Amino acid sequence: MPSNGWKSNRHRLTVEAYVLSYFVLNIKKFLYINTMQESTDNLITHLKALADPVRLRLLALCVRGEATVSELTEVTNQSQPRISQHLKQLCGADLLEKFRDGHFVYYRVPLSSKRAAQRRRLFSLLPADEPQFERDFAKLCELRAAQGVAVPEQDDDVARHLHSALIELTVSMPLGDLLDIGSGQGRILKLLGSRAQRAVGVDIDSDARQLARAELLLAGVENCSLRKGDMYDLPFADGEFDTVILDDVLGGAKRPMTAISEARRLLKPGGRLLVLGQSESGDVEKLQEQLTIWCRTANLRLAPPRRIPGKQPRWLLAVATLSSGKSAAA
Repeated sequence: MPSNGWKSNRHRLTVEAYVLSYFVLNIKKFLYINTMQESTDNLITHLKALADPVRLRLLALCVRGEATVSELTEVTNQSQPRISQHLKQLCGADLLEKFRDGHFVYYRVPLSSKRAAQRRRLFSLLPADEPQFERDFAKLCELRAAQGVAVPEQDDDVARHLHSALIELTVSMPLGDLLDIGSGQGRILKLLGSRAQRAVGVDIDSDARQLARAELLLAGVENCSLRKGDMYDLPFADGEFDTVILDDVLGGAKRPMTAISEARRLLKPGGRLLVLGQSESGDVEKLQEQLTIWCRTANLRLAPPRRIPGKQPRWLLAVATLSSGKSAAA
């Protein structure tokens, strides 16, 4: 028969296990209740912020693209102080965010945060066939068309070959968070943006950014944002993007190595750098040699570039990934 001491120890261990399991269970309940409370509080805040027809119209517009106070004022036919107050409340509820681009301040739906999923569920409740929303959107498109300061480029055969190659290259590759450096008038963002979790275009030319916003709005690409930025010093955190595109910016760059190193800094582990390069002289061999050297120096592994079009190529399209070694394979 076991000794009384053994029974006592077994009883003590059973009690300790019970107390521990009870403690863990209640901690889980506490965390669940607090998480649920936080989620409920956020939902109440969101609903309060939307308890106004004008704020609902503003949100419906900003879901579809970023817009300035003056644009939103003209579309809704409201005074600027009133629109500014509505926008302040929507930003306070974390339904909108604002950012400065040159002389303008833009408002848009935040593309990433811990409450992004909750916002998406809320936005899905906006009626897609609401006539007022459609009238507002049409008016914003008219404003953008009237403000156009450049004429969109027309696609030529080479551009179509390039776009087809980009689609083939990325169709089986999750884009995740996408950054297009040198986004210009937004061609690549229109092509790939809707497949990304979020897409950001950076260009130094304010006219190009303005036209890109109009193009993306008309194309219905809602998850894209345009920013002013210097490709040598971009305003993003290390490892922020899954896919970074150097959009035909290296050929005319004064410091191509700095641009590639900056793009590399922004890549997440396992991310990809897409390099688009055009050879004005048609000497793609020289361009490929330069790209190989740049990527090797930046500790990037470069896959064999694709030449576009196949006959008399003028473009290179290549993929580079973070290299674990000291050199990159060409």
